[in-house]
Amino acid sequence: MPETSVVAQSAARSDDPTTEERFERWRDLVGRTRVCEATSAHVDTFAAQVRRFELGPVALLGTSFPSARFRRTERMIRSSDEELLHLTLLTAGSQTLRRGRDQTETYGAGDLHLIDSSHPYDVQLFGVPGAGPGDARVEGVGIDIPRSLLPVPPHQLRDLLGRRLSGREGTGALLSEFLLGLDRQTATLGAAEAPRLGAVAVDLVAAWLARELDAEAVLPAEARRRSLVEGVRAFIRHNLHDPALTPSVVAAAHHISVSYLHRLFSQESPGETVAALIRGQRLERARRDLADPALSDLPIHVVAARCGIPRANDFGRTFKAAYGLTPRELRRQSLEPTTAR
Repeated sequence: MPETSVVAQSAARSDDPTTEERFERWRDLVGRTRVCEATSAHVDTFAAQVRRFELGPVALLGTSFPSARFRRTERMIRSSDEELLHLTLLTAGSQTLRRGRDQTETYGAGDLHLIDSSHPYDVQLFGVPGAGPGDARVEGVGIDIPRSLLPVPPHQLRDLLGRRLSGREGTGALLSEFLLGLDRQTATLGAAEAPRLGAVAVDLVAAWLARELDAEAVLPAEARRRSLVEGVRAFIRHNLHDPALTPSVVAAAHHISVSYLHRLFSQESPGETVAALIRGQRLERARRDLADPALSDLPIHVVAARCGIPRANDFGRTFKAAYGLTPRELRRQSLEPTTAR
């Protein structure tokens, strides 16, 4: 595959030769899209990880590291400005961000924040204690987007820079869930999928920014459509347990007609219907539950009911058609290696 299409991953791991080399490698990886001064009080025991994935013109970063500080100065901006927006979702730890003399914001897990490579900043991140001494970690996932890809004018974006924004509700929650899911799945993506998902990420960020600014009118029709489709997918994932979940229920929840819902999916996901998506998601969740050792005592009909399929006969038939095994056979096959150990 061409290098620009491959999902690339890099990590600084604890088995590197020295802690100083680990720190320098981590700093180099972070510096690929964030030209800044990175320091840490934990260089002598440094162990960190950076997962960097190319998704077309955007980059996704998953990070885990000890407490650290990042500073970008006016001089650095004059020397090199990549004109990137850095959106970060903090999942563990806390953070303070200083812009100018009087602007300081504090963030915690579940918060989103946006910084611009054209503006100076001073970020301090503090890890939360782990299981042992000295392992306090900061964790998060973020996306770097060329500013030119977003339809929101720079002067409007300025109002959001450095602010603490919630990733727990509305479009912010949808965006957070998408970034976390992308971080979990990117290692399995093919060459054609990565740029397409990068485009979806840009549209979700644009929709989130427009909502925060009360400026939805600036979004292109394509971005609004993609954002709506991702919202529909998230709604389905969160309501699979409800046996009454149907395309008409999904459409009503999003204040659109069923015909428009079907038209949306025919445009964004050719060959996939909403009913097929619901059925496939239910079966996949049931498959995961059946293969989970922690749920091995849960009766199969209860697994099915939890996934919105209350009729055991329907479940067994559709499950075997999808996976070539009955639910009981898949559970036994999945749990055999665990039992052997």
